[in-house]
Amino acid sequence: MQTEWIDTFLDLLDSRSFNRTADRMGVTQSTISARIKALEDAVGARLFQRSRAGTEPTTEALRLAPHARILRQEWTLARRSVEKRGAIALTLRISIQNDLAHAQLGPLVGDLRKLLPQTAFYIEPDYSTQMCADLITGTQDFGVMFSPKAQPSLYFESVGAIPYRLISTHARTLAEVEPDRYVMAHFSPVFEAAHRAALPALSAAPVSAGQSSAVESLLREMGGSGYVMEPRAKAMVATGGFAWVTGAPVLDQPVYAAMHERNRTQRAYRQMVQLVRARLAAPTA
Repeated sequence: MQTEWIDTFLDLLDSRSFNRTADRMGVTQSTISARIKALEDAVGARLFQRSRAGTEPTTEALRLAPHARILRQEWTLARRSVEKRGAIALTLRISIQNDLAHAQLGPLVGDLRKLLPQTAFYIEPDYSTQMCADLITGTQDFGVMFSPKAQPSLYFESVGAIPYRLISTHARTLAEVEPDRYVMAHFSPVFEAAHRAALPALSAAPVSAGQSSAVESLLREMGGSGYVMEPRAKAMVATGGFAWVTGAPVLDQPVYAAMHERNRTQRAYRQMVQLVRARLAAPTA
């Protein structure tokens, strides 16, 4: 079985169009058809039904899909294991929640390089949903995220929480916060639920954003009030123009380490989990 058959099958499963898959893979439609036919012959089952309405996977295709993803992931890992890297023994692809990147990325990578000196790292800030998808396919090895998405092949472990504080350009107390000048933070479903429970009157704000940097930019441009990750909030208050809103609750955002289930007991991964936990627990300036 050729790996291009698997790649074509998974792409077609997503696109539901032989033409679209051909365009995305840069080959002809006849090539896509030939690959799917070869895969069908290899597994002994019809995988797609074509009609004027489009292309639909058969029951057999849906059953094959999780195994195909594992095969592609294993092949990716196999290729990485034999790449020439000089003194580098291992390459790890690590993703980190976008909102954590500003404060944590530099210190975290520094810690990782000390912990695993013969390892090369590729670091990519991203959102939780994409990180989970990349961990399943093997394009990422380890993630630090806000919102774990339960999957049979993924393992998640709590590593701490990040505090967010309410600051304002005009309000000094919670009673002075103006709802029409409030920027609602949507960092994760958990954060949003905690916010709605604690501050229901501010949860229908006219402007919302999904990152501390976006909230900061909006507040600097328009003025108003909003929750920002505590280190950024401290810096904004220290430089002037912003003040703490007294009486406002501190809202904590849980953070999780994520990896493929099979890696959960490997020594390097356990060390990374402990490192991230220690880094998040370290006091911030």
